[in-house]
Amino acid sequence: MATPGRLRPFPLGYLGLDAASLTEALADKLVHDIGKDGTHATDRDWLHAVIRAVRDRLIERALETERAYAAAGVRRVYYLSMEYLLGRALGNALLNLDFEEETRAALAAYGRELEALEGLEEDAALGNGGLGRLAACILDSMATLRLPGYGYGIRYEYGLFRQRIENGEQVEYPESWLRYGNPWEFPRPERLYPVHFGGRVESYRDAAGRLRFRWVDTEEVIAMAYDLPVPGWRTNTVNTLRLWGAKASRELDLRAFNAGEYVRAVERKIESEKLTAVLYPDDTTERGRELRLRQEHFFVSATVQDILARFRQEHGDDLARLPDKVSIQLNDTHPALAIVELLRLLLDEHGLDWDTAWDLTRRTCSYTNHTLMPEALERWPVALMERLLPRHLQLIYEINRRFLEEVNHRHPGDVTRLRALSLIDEEGGRSVRMAHLAFVGSHRVNGVARLHTRLMRETLFRGFHELWPERIVNVTNGVTPRRWLHHANRPLASLISSRIGHGWVGALEQLARLEPAAEEAAFREAFRAAKRACKARLADLVRERLGIAIDPDSLYDVQVKRIHEYKRQLLNVLHVVTLYNRLRADPHYEPAPRTVILAGKAAPGYRVAKLIIRLIHDVAAVVNADPAMRGRLRVVFVPNYDVTTAEDIIPAADLSEQISTAGTEASGTGCMKLGLNGALLIGTLDGANIEIREAVGEGNVFTFGLDADAAAALRANGYHPRARYEAEPELKLALDMIRGGHFSPGEPDRYAALVESLLARDRYLVLADYTDYVACQQRVAEAWRDPDGWSRRAVLTVARMGRFSSDRTVRDYAERVWGVRPVPHE
Repeated sequence: MATPGRLRPFPLGYLGLDAASLTEALADKLVHDIGKDGTHATDRDWLHAVIRAVRDRLIERALETERAYAAAGVRRVYYLSMEYLLGRALGNALLNLDFEEETRAALAAYGRELEALEGLEEDAALGNGGLGRLAACILDSMATLRLPGYGYGIRYEYGLFRQRIENGEQVEYPESWLRYGNPWEFPRPERLYPVHFGGRVESYRDAAGRLRFRWVDTEEVIAMAYDLPVPGWRTNTVNTLRLWGAKASRELDLRAFNAGEYVRAVERKIESEKLTAVLYPDDTTERGRELRLRQEHFFVSATVQDILARFRQEHGDDLARLPDKVSIQLNDTHPALAIVELLRLLLDEHGLDWDTAWDLTRRTCSYTNHTLMPEALERWPVALMERLLPRHLQLIYEINRRFLEEVNHRHPGDVTRLRALSLIDEEGGRSVRMAHLAFVGSHRVNGVARLHTRLMRETLFRGFHELWPERIVNVTNGVTPRRWLHHANRPLASLISSRIGHGWVGALEQLARLEPAAEEAAFREAFRAAKRACKARLADLVRERLGIAIDPDSLYDVQVKRIHEYKRQLLNVLHVVTLYNRLRADPHYEPAPRTVILAGKAAPGYRVAKLIIRLIHDVAAVVNADPAMRGRLRVVFVPNYDVTTAEDIIPAADLSEQISTAGTEASGTGCMKLGLNGALLIGTLDGANIEIREAVGEGNVFTFGLDADAAAALRANGYHPRARYEAEPELKLALDMIRGGHFSPGEPDRYAALVESLLARDRYLVLADYTDYVACQQRVAEAWRDPDGWSRRAVLTVARMGRFSSDRTVRDYAERVWGVRPVPHE
């Protein structure tokens, strides 16, 4: 009798991608999956019926994809990320399947509209900002390129938070994106893995007399898998994103329940399952930091166990082949404990010796660095790790001991070097440097823009680069054109396709064929019409949601990103105040009408960032209420910035604000999305801005301010921000108004400390770049007065954005880091 594992797979007939098949499927889903007929079904029921019908078609392809990978015996990529900003999935899936018109027709047969149903879909609240959106783009490109890849993450029940603005302040509410369930996911209750915390480590001798260790007396939580299909564009490849949910190892303490202690009977279940409740708990508290570390270990432990289980199922117990069949990519340091967990399992569960286990681990893992800023580099207190993960800390100590022996062998007696490179920071309370661990435990480490990679070699990882000069490589970020142009900007996508065909969606470099159209007056006019349609749509949304009227014929000046001091929303605000003062002082001053649009969330514990949000609202309230500003200047903050909101704003943008302090932004992908949609860039020479300027041409961007080297030199030679304040009258006036309560008359001192911090320290060189930024904005206003010239620049920008596709990014990873090749199947 055949064992279940040896059964032949069911043949797949593939459900039809035609309107008639879907019409029949929708009725079936309503009755058999949702339990309603058309008479009583709500709009959300119809949405779930459509999603389930599309999901059926995706899972057929996902199973066939998995069989093709197994049959080919190829190396697979496992992409580990604590965040995935997926956005709404239905529209993207329909476009990738080339199934949108058929779906629209099937719904019309029941008197339903596709667009109305799409608007009900919840954004999957699995991410925060660029890191999570990059991860989503990479999964899309892996599937489109038919690469054998899997995403791994956490199934957060509440995600980050839903941002509301109350009296100008950010207020956080639960982001309960799962309240209606997730019709896309496949729960996998058979994929359960135990994850351990606490306990102690004991030593023993194995049968061969070798010293071994076991981790005992631990607290156990169960990780359960939930799979989401990730379709490629017009391929049969559908990869999988596997998310882990936490379950208690025991659902109910029956003894306590029978004794009448009902709360205690279920408290272990509640305690376990809160592990995956919220993305990024507030780590300003000790309990928040502990929960964050628990999340990271939970995520990587389940993932590494699952990777090893799949490897052994396909390749047996010959673990020497692991690096030939498995590539683990760490998206930032959050999954860095995967290095230690893999090492632990190879040593403690599979009985390998240290040298073999460490060699396999390092050849399997690679690490993407996303920040050089010391405050953003993850560190974990030794005391916390000792309490939660004693075996892992023991292994980190041993990794560090062996590593420092190697350093000392090359540089005998160089204590300063040893201290700088150690995985353990001995100062200010001992802590584990996770970026150092990720570097030492990986065979490749990549930056995400050319400047960022250079600075990695010269600053943060200089000592490591001297040891292993071949280890750091550059892989500039990219964005998927499927989501960020084809799906998000239908007017522009249609215009492009009418000119050069549809192939650019899967091969963005084909946009270069659009370049001659920039010289044609008729095409520039059509481009302006497409842009205005997006601007009018955004104006309608802003009026509907915020009650603010904005002019689609004004310059839409857009800065949308996480609120952080280094991203310098403050510099943007200072320009707004300066422009406001100029308009008030001179009734005859007529710059180009401008609508300044901002959006983004501040971390709940980041007081200054939340204060910046309030300042934006206070300035907007004054500016928008001033009759003299009507038709000349408007300021709008769009709350609860997420992927769907980005899809509303980005296609409408004329000007893309990328104004971070040079040397602080690793790459940035917002600049790429905005450029792809025809927004001209105003920015510093930071991150990917440099490469965009090279690609689109210096004459098609507006750059200002210090570059990274000049910024470093200014700090080194002594920077005096108060001197800038005293020397620049417009800057002084703007800061005095903010500090003096002009924009907060009910609380005049509200921003006094914020201004004083700028004058005393100005860590991110806001005042140093102010004068050049304001002058650059004047050049923007002058350029906007020539609509035809602006359109020419915008068309050229779109035509030259081909290199910033995530498809190119993933090809670079495949060649330089992963060593994988496409696996087509029909």
